[in-house]
Amino acid sequence: MKLSKLIGERFKDKPTDCVIDSHALMMRGGYMKDIAKGIYSQYPPLKRICQKIENIIREEMDAIDGQEVLFPVVMSSTIWEESGRYESIGQEMLRFTDRNGAKMLLGMTHEEAAVHLVRDYANSYQNYPFMIYQIQTKFRDEARPRAGLIRVREFTMKDAYSFHTSQEDLEAYYQVVYDAYNRIFARAGVPEVITVASDSGMMGGSVAHEYMLLTPVGEDSLAICEDEACDYRANMEAAKSIINNQKNGSDEELKEVYTPNIQTIEEICGFLKTPLEQSCKAVIYQKNVDDEFVVIFIRGDLDVNETKLTNYLGEAVHPGVITPECGLHAGYTGPVGLKVAGKPTVIYDESLKGTNNLSCGANKDEYHYTGLCMERDIPDAEYVDVAKITEGGICPKCGKPTITIKRGIEVGNIFQLGTKYTKSMHMTYLDADGKEQTPIMGCYGIGVGRLAASVCEAHHDEYGPIWPISIAPWQVHLCCLRADDQATHDFADKLYADLQKQGVEVIYDDRNARPGVMFSDADLLGVPIRLVVSPRNMGEGVVEVVTRDKSVQEKVATGEIIAYTNELINKLSGK
Repeated sequence: MKLSKLIGERFKDKPTDCVIDSHALMMRGGYMKDIAKGIYSQYPPLKRICQKIENIIREEMDAIDGQEVLFPVVMSSTIWEESGRYESIGQEMLRFTDRNGAKMLLGMTHEEAAVHLVRDYANSYQNYPFMIYQIQTKFRDEARPRAGLIRVREFTMKDAYSFHTSQEDLEAYYQVVYDAYNRIFARAGVPEVITVASDSGMMGGSVAHEYMLLTPVGEDSLAICEDEACDYRANMEAAKSIINNQKNGSDEELKEVYTPNIQTIEEICGFLKTPLEQSCKAVIYQKNVDDEFVVIFIRGDLDVNETKLTNYLGEAVHPGVITPECGLHAGYTGPVGLKVAGKPTVIYDESLKGTNNLSCGANKDEYHYTGLCMERDIPDAEYVDVAKITEGGICPKCGKPTITIKRGIEVGNIFQLGTKYTKSMHMTYLDADGKEQTPIMGCYGIGVGRLAASVCEAHHDEYGPIWPISIAPWQVHLCCLRADDQATHDFADKLYADLQKQGVEVIYDDRNARPGVMFSDADLLGVPIRLVVSPRNMGEGVVEVVTRDKSVQEKVATGEIIAYTNELINKLSGK
């Protein structure tokens, strides 16, 4: 490819709406162009990168007996109504009606389509196990798309679905996919990706893992044990919060205290001159279905984990709106004498179990209690874990206070779905005894564009991406300085042709541009190997070879440059 013919522009200034480096560099480098919020067109460099990622994925999926299929982007609501998700999924799923009035949707995931495809075929135990996968466009109507390809509305994803006749078989294959994913990310240039236990969310299932690239700009918070002997890692949404509750001396009398113009937990603890740990705060939600109140009491220094909460309730919630007639008192709600209109759900977090001498709201404006003893004053309380794990918290695996909180980008996920979809969609098979059984499913996803952006986020400098050769848009960037010099231009043209004959992927900057412009564009394209042909180099009988990461800077004789370049490609490719 000649750079003079490459569509797309490269420019110096960072776009004002780019919040992370990968987004800014890919916009500046002519990789993509936004057509709407969270929806991008791809220029050739990004398309080539994504194709290479897809090829890596295909090779690894085929190696574990995956069979590639293709599901439609547009689906009828019928199969989603079978699974029960047509109504349960919120506004993230784009619904519409066709010209005949039929209810349709844009696929944001394809579990239903997978079951629909194979349920007539897989009616005997002899057809199991098997795995099908696709690489397809999906649409998720994100409320706040951001960070370029990290959080988008339209995206390309590899999703795979395996079908099994036993939990043991699913678990064995789950490990096979787990290992294949590690190979995919290593081949794509991010071997530093880690796995964390996660919540299965709308997908369902009991066991799930996410593949995370650790980076300060990541949207997910991860709980990681720092003890070298422990390998505990989990998304904060799934991490259990363990609190060693201790009594604070002997029980004090429950006493009402006048606390005017104080509403936050920080203000009341400051007023009483007590630590946050010695308080009980109320966090109020309402159920989405019927607006009934959910009142959570939790230790004052902790926050509610909304994923744990919705999993416990079995339904979604939103922040509570306190009105005069509901019985709640904003800033003064407490567990003693609580009265709430309707049929409220009251939850006590495990952080309060066995505690005493706490401050809490008195369910009366401008008054709090001190001396709250949970066992004495709320003897019937049942405790559940709905708190977020904290920095320095106790590790759920090794029991040491060694939890650190880090940020990460999710680049893949795997789920043990169980029978959530096969059962609801009436997929069955006959076992060896002729009895009807329900197959068990696994689900495995990788976002292609997100992975490309994540690699850029992990490997770049201030000048541009540093693409691993396995997914780089081209292997070699040939720069012809002083294209107006005939001898230089002729040699560069011949070198370009000879490299192509060798099967080398080359982007050839044949423009009569200033060296600074050429090198700036080369940095933005991030190609691993740069060959510089110039009148000075021609005079010395050499070609300058520089790798994008600056690990190689050599002058190679013109007669040896083809062989040297091939050797360097093999070396960077790990061959």
